[in-house]
Amino acid sequence: MSWDKVCDLDALITNSGMGAIVGGRQLALFYLPTQEPAVFALDNWDPIGKAFVIARGIVGDIKGEVCVASPLYKQHFSLQTGQCLEQPDVSVPVWPVKVEKGEVWIDTTS
Repeated sequence: MSWDKVCDLDALITNSGMGAIVGGRQLALFYLPTQEPAVFALDNWDPIGKAFVIARGIVGDIKGEVCVASPLYKQHFSLQTGQCLEQPDVSVPVWPVKVEKGEVWIDTTS
């Protein structure tokens, strides 16, 4: 694994998304302090809407599955697996995240 520091945890907005470029990829970071892990990283690319918009989606849950709704066509993507909840054949990549000493680290090599 090759971990890249992305930002300090306090740079993220609680219960919201934020875009970041890590290892040449556009990622969407979500900080949900009541979840474990508290930070999730998905590709920012919406494979259905064909645009980099996932970070702008609304965070919530469907039947206990924490997810983000794409701002374009409203499909929901699991923050843990990247799986589209409405279209099982569609998903977005997710990336391992760790928070250490108030810093957010992501491994984009997996």
